[in-house]
Amino acid sequence: MDGEEFRRWSHRAADWSADYLAGIGERPVRAPVEPGQVFRQIPDAPPEAGEPMEAIFADLDRVIMPGITHWQHPRFFAYFPANASPPSVLAEQVTAAIAAQCMLWQTSPAATELETRMLDWLRAMIGLPEGFSGVIQDSASSATLAALLTARERALGHTGNSDGLFGQKPLRVYASAQVHSSVDKAVRIAGFGDRNLVRIPTSGPLHGMDPAALRQAVEADIAAGLKPAAIVAALGGTSVGACDDIAAAASVARAHGIFLHVDAAWAGSAMICPEHRDLMRGADLADSFVFNPHKWLFTNFDCSAHFVRDPKALTDTLGIRPPFLRTLGQEGFVDYNEWSVPLGRRFRALKLWFVIRAYGVERLRGMIRDHIAWSRELAEAVAREPDFEVATGPVLSLFTFRYAPAGLSEEERDRLNARLLEAVNADGRIYLTQTSHAGRFVIRFQAGSTWTTREDVLSTLAVLRDLAPRVREAERRAA
Repeated sequence: MDGEEFRRWSHRAADWSADYLAGIGERPVRAPVEPGQVFRQIPDAPPEAGEPMEAIFADLDRVIMPGITHWQHPRFFAYFPANASPPSVLAEQVTAAIAAQCMLWQTSPAATELETRMLDWLRAMIGLPEGFSGVIQDSASSATLAALLTARERALGHTGNSDGLFGQKPLRVYASAQVHSSVDKAVRIAGFGDRNLVRIPTSGPLHGMDPAALRQAVEADIAAGLKPAAIVAALGGTSVGACDDIAAAASVARAHGIFLHVDAAWAGSAMICPEHRDLMRGADLADSFVFNPHKWLFTNFDCSAHFVRDPKALTDTLGIRPPFLRTLGQEGFVDYNEWSVPLGRRFRALKLWFVIRAYGVERLRGMIRDHIAWSRELAEAVAREPDFEVATGPVLSLFTFRYAPAGLSEEERDRLNARLLEAVNADGRIYLTQTSHAGRFVIRFQAGSTWTTREDVLSTLAVLRDLAPRVREAERRAA
């Protein structure tokens, strides 16, 4: 492909992208395909000779697009969003063209320095104090792993990397069952072991860790000769939006010298709205804090903002400095590969720069505020609906509900809700997911897409009204 062909096909790709986004609302949200359907349409072996781009684009539409679940759909209410926006997409195009490897300052000075400034912007936007420094990780999972590795080293007096974990006292990590499964994975990878992840009971309307139970668990472990290493506090847990009392967790952490990591992957973006910062009270006392602009700040995946109080503790844990990675003859720079598990790094800061400048902070606040208001409006409507109940009230833009007709046991309601969810997602108008709360099957709803409107959110009720009676009747006939 020569330069002129590249120009022509780049325009074609831009037109394709604009057309796709303009018509995305007409597509079924979840891919209506069976397992293996796409795979069987792809040849067993690669072509020996190059194929024309016209054929490749045709197969994009014919083979690939029918098997895509549309995460940018305005009625994508499942999981959490993995947002894009026009400014972010443009930045990703430029990033792909530059194709910089941003592992060292000298390999991309502008990428490094823009990242530093963008993390300063984000820190100020969510209200963290100036004592925190930031880095862009690929995901909150990587940030949590980096945090727990740093906590491990601090607990071991920085001997874990050099001496290994053999013969050491068991190190303990404390979190509720509401934290993301990435915590469980990080506990394994960092060498703590599943048995040393201590689950703290939850209480209250926000389903947060019971501070007294946390304190008791830490003190009991110390008395038993175990070593508390880390507390992971949730700010907007995936299941029902659980929010721990971060200030209370920080009090326990400081009393016993324990590393405190706050996982705000989804909800952290909402902290740009000052009225919601009561949820992060005490975060200024944390050692580590992560949130994902790629979830609710309209920036393409992957882009996770990881803030640390002590950068040296992080770089001493993760940094490897062989001679071929040193920058000679320069001072006053940062090599961000020492802040992350991978050596290689993408130029992620550019899309943040495009998005924040294109929208402005107040417009970003307004979009998040709309999602929260519309979700609460829908929750109130569902609560008024006969045969439905709200299982957990809204936390920002997330709530859960159940189809709960009278005369059925809880087990029958669980089965009915599973069938209803299957019917909703097969229908294609909206996309929802499930979770378990208080031992029961519940359906999750969250709004956060760049393209979502109030009408999109409220259309959920029409879909439920349409499908729920049909599902119940089908269950009656099958019984």
